[in-house]
Amino acid sequence: MTPEPSPEADAHAVSVLYRISSLVTREDDPRRALRAILAEIIAALRAASGSVALLNPDTGKLEIEVQQGLPADLDAVALRLGQGITGWVAFHGKPQLVRDVSADPRYISLRQEVRSEMAAPMEEHGQVLGVINVDSDAVGGFTEADLALLVRYTAEATSVVSRLWQLDQLRGKARQLESLISIGQTLVTKLDQQELFDTVTRDARQILQCRACTLHLYEESRGTVRLASAASTQPTDLVAEDLPLQACLVGSVIHTRKQIDYPNIQSPEFLDLHDLPNDPELRSVLAAPVIYEDEVLGVLSVFTDHVHRFTNAEKRLLSALAGLGAVALQNSRLYARVFQSEESLRKNEQLTTLGLLAAEIAHEIRNPLTVIKLLYGHLGLDFPEKDPRRTDVRVISEKLDQLEAIVSRVLNFAKAPSTLHSRWPITDIIDDTIVLVRLKLAQCKIHLHFDAPPRSLVVDVNKGQIQQVLLNLLINATQAMPEGGQISIGCTTEDRQGLRVLSIDIADTGAGIPENLRERIFDSFLSGRPDGTGLGLGIAKRILVSHHGDIHLLRTSSAGTTMRISLPLA
Repeated sequence: MTPEPSPEADAHAVSVLYRISSLVTREDDPRRALRAILAEIIAALRAASGSVALLNPDTGKLEIEVQQGLPADLDAVALRLGQGITGWVAFHGKPQLVRDVSADPRYISLRQEVRSEMAAPMEEHGQVLGVINVDSDAVGGFTEADLALLVRYTAEATSVVSRLWQLDQLRGKARQLESLISIGQTLVTKLDQQELFDTVTRDARQILQCRACTLHLYEESRGTVRLASAASTQPTDLVAEDLPLQACLVGSVIHTRKQIDYPNIQSPEFLDLHDLPNDPELRSVLAAPVIYEDEVLGVLSVFTDHVHRFTNAEKRLLSALAGLGAVALQNSRLYARVFQSEESLRKNEQLTTLGLLAAEIAHEIRNPLTVIKLLYGHLGLDFPEKDPRRTDVRVISEKLDQLEAIVSRVLNFAKAPSTLHSRWPITDIIDDTIVLVRLKLAQCKIHLHFDAPPRSLVVDVNKGQIQQVLLNLLINATQAMPEGGQISIGCTTEDRQGLRVLSIDIADTGAGIPENLRERIFDSFLSGRPDGTGLGLGIAKRILVSHHGDIHLLRTSSAGTTMRISLPLA
């Protein structure tokens, strides 16, 4: 039967409990708090030494977290559940008082002078988290009353440390959330795919504090995976090559479309897998599928250098990183497609420009050719049959007819067939054009604002040609603002001689058009830039005239330029 403590002893115990509980507000590091708690308990129970051993969830062993009065080389000591007095207490969840350790076969000596020992389990919600152990250098150095106090101190210590662990976890989650937000913001700006892949693996390794991280991309049509990026604290021998799914660890992740973790990849069954880094220090791996809109794009894997049981929080974090990577990867792919579309559009524009240029040249040739043919016909050159000049006259006449036919074919080819015209809402044409240049505008730090008309305004046009005109004006505006700026697009309507006309104003905040060029900006081969061809605005005007519309310079100054396009409404 445990004797009742004296009022003085009880007051002392309350004082110790108060100092232990106050550590919640005075300490934010659980390890420092445990060290202070152990010092309080050793002093209160007049013990010679003591330790706090915590249960490692990965190994299932008790590991000394802090100690006092024991040899310094004991930090690596790990006890199985049931091993020694400490292990017995952890396994059974019951405190123990051993008055004479030499008479107890469970005792494992850590210090030769120890003669008696007490140990109490650190329990929370019925689960043992660790054991607090104190030693005395005298046989019978502790009493049942001391054991009761140790149980009280241990319970309070467990409560304090649990709160500190929870606070530490919350701080860790807050840091992880901040990191995720930062990573997400960084990833969406990465348009180069390799730079994106390297950022994903580097950040995933750092935020999960792992030894290595890999990203494999899945090629469904070939049934293979290929290394896209690897980040590691040590050099790896991984190379980017197509690997069959059945020979890879990530194949299981792709087939199941779920996260998979393996506690120890150094076991024999993992030796023949081709996608694992050749690093003998790697132990546990957690792999998550990179999925976008139900399509598996690849697998993101992290590796530890010790046997580790990944927590639910770590699994959620890797899934979030894989999700961010999937969105960023899709974004970069869309960017690549848009870039290819822009390149194709530029080539088409060059071909169109070439065609219109040929038409312009043909038009200029046709006028003097017509004059030559008329004058030649009125010369009345009629030579005798045997005169060789008669043959020359015939050849000249045939070649003039041939030249006229060539000029006519060029002009007919350059003329847009009326069948390509259709009715389009002008808002759709402008929106589609903006999509084509949005990335270029973003790169040039230019903000574009389109004030869409409140009601649908329909025009009967060749959409591609009108887009070419708009693209030309937007690119000109962009080149006029090398340091960035603003472009505004607005639409208005008016009546002109009983005809409803649509006006599209495109305004920029550039430096304006030089005064000596303003009257001639629509002339062919006139350009204010060293790398310009001088064809853009001239071709734009020809296109609009062919649509019964027009284009003119509305205003220009050092504050910017406004161009106005006019088209008849359908």
